[in-house]
Amino acid sequence: MAFDGIVIANLVKELNETIQNGRISKIAQPENDELLLTIKGNRGQIRLLLSASASLPLIYLTTENKPSPMTAPNFCMLLRKHIANGRITKIEQPNMERIIKFEIEHLNELGDLCHKWLIVEIMGKHSNIIFCDQNNRIIDSIKHISAQVSSVREVLPGRTYFIPQTQEKCNPLTTSQEEFFEKACSKPYSLQKNIYMTYTGISPVAASELCCRADLDGDRPAQALSEEEKLHLYHHFSWLMDEIREGAFSPNIIKNGKEPIEFSAITLTQYADFTVTEYPSISQVLETFYADKNNYTRIRQKSVDLRKVVSTILERSRKKFDLQLKQLKDTEKREKYKVYGELINTYGYNLEKDAKSLTALNYYTNETITIPLNHQLTPLENAQKYFDKYNKLKRTYEALTDLTQETKEEIEHLESISTSLDIAVSEDDLTQIKEELTQYGYIKKKHTNKRQKIKSKPFHYLSSDGFHIYIGKNNFQNDDLTFKFAVGCDWWFHAKGIPGSHVIVKTNGEKLPDRTFEEAGRLAAYYSKGRENDKVEIDYLEKKNVKKPNGSKPGFVVYYTNYSLVASPDISGLTLLAD
Repeated sequence: MAFDGIVIANLVKELNETIQNGRISKIAQPENDELLLTIKGNRGQIRLLLSASASLPLIYLTTENKPSPMTAPNFCMLLRKHIANGRITKIEQPNMERIIKFEIEHLNELGDLCHKWLIVEIMGKHSNIIFCDQNNRIIDSIKHISAQVSSVREVLPGRTYFIPQTQEKCNPLTTSQEEFFEKACSKPYSLQKNIYMTYTGISPVAASELCCRADLDGDRPAQALSEEEKLHLYHHFSWLMDEIREGAFSPNIIKNGKEPIEFSAITLTQYADFTVTEYPSISQVLETFYADKNNYTRIRQKSVDLRKVVSTILERSRKKFDLQLKQLKDTEKREKYKVYGELINTYGYNLEKDAKSLTALNYYTNETITIPLNHQLTPLENAQKYFDKYNKLKRTYEALTDLTQETKEEIEHLESISTSLDIAVSEDDLTQIKEELTQYGYIKKKHTNKRQKIKSKPFHYLSSDGFHIYIGKNNFQNDDLTFKFAVGCDWWFHAKGIPGSHVIVKTNGEKLPDRTFEEAGRLAAYYSKGRENDKVEIDYLEKKNVKKPNGSKPGFVVYYTNYSLVASPDISGLTLLAD
């Protein structure tokens, strides 16, 4: 969800519960467009991050600190002069706007009690942090906006602060049924667009959610709604506003697999098919979402080159494999030529001169067949010609059998590396995958004296019954887990017939409960190529029955006795431990 008025309302509620009446003990400006306030209150010390970044404006509570420049910027020095040790007396959101106003009480140079306003505007590229006196006169701002930059409003010292009413939107908290019908259901736009174009603080995602709750198509023209549908939509709109007024928020993050795709301060029913994780505070949602999003994006960007290498070689190997299979199929007629030669040797003695064919009984099948002949050759020469074809195809078959097996193993190896790239979560994971590609000649090795230390470790989960479960992130880790870390009585899990991680459940000599088998199966399904499927078949057996053929590629194993289960690749509710 965009950083809309609903998220801001949730933030204001949280800030009022945590830092209202707190004192500002420290003011820092880590970036040109960012403030970090350290606030002391009844709940101890906490930091408030305020960012007016054009690309990523943010505001949330955090426990993390950030390094500050050696010399504080002018705006930071001004705030320290006026509101250092000031007390936050009021936190409010005007008219569901994407604005938070902090009223700060402090003593001036003469010891008189004064009030100032620190106003944070979260408005995309127009975001700003503005410092005003009690008469709404701007003292300074983190960004100066002149008339040359904006014809709507100047943000400069000495100017009067006001909220620009450029789009004449309505306050959704005070709307009436008549106003809703008149403005939200009458414009010549889609229903969804009508809603977010009419009201402040309502983002396209929130408007889409309202349509989803009302079971209406958001792309449908608003003017096409019947009176009953308008009333039904208004009721859902009114109920959502009641939730906001009452502070009944449910901060959450929606993920598609491991990728965070959305965050929200309300329940989004339109994402029912995705993984939804709820959090105790909207600040935690924002901090987690943007950290995960940044990490995911960074890892995806850094893995682009590796993915390109793997996909290019995979495509080439698959084409080669298809060609080899076609050539192998052509060798199937080799036995026919052998039989032709034998039958000519058997029955060719009574052939007429210049005969172009031989009709004879095939004593292998007890059927009569006709064998083409070259009339210019003798029967013995014709037989030798067929034996030569047989021997050539036999040699081709033997060579291709080995080649197709090698190509098949190469494809399986590359597909397993591709799956490893899909589950990589850190740069160390990518480094280990790159090392494997280099070791097998897919990437040219760079000569360097400095060996990079790899810190990547397997995933570590704790089952509901207290058993430790380990999942390899790549083929090297799979081998280490299975053949160096696990002992004979530990249990080994893997997705059947598709690339995936080795999953090891440490038993410590105890019998595993059924729930742990089911949870390990879910993990094996999730960390495999079949993670997008509804169900995945999983093989599992004791580790002592898993073998590694000599000379096989990393991650490749064989086993002959196993159990099977069908698991859903859903790992919600499982505890990932930070090693």
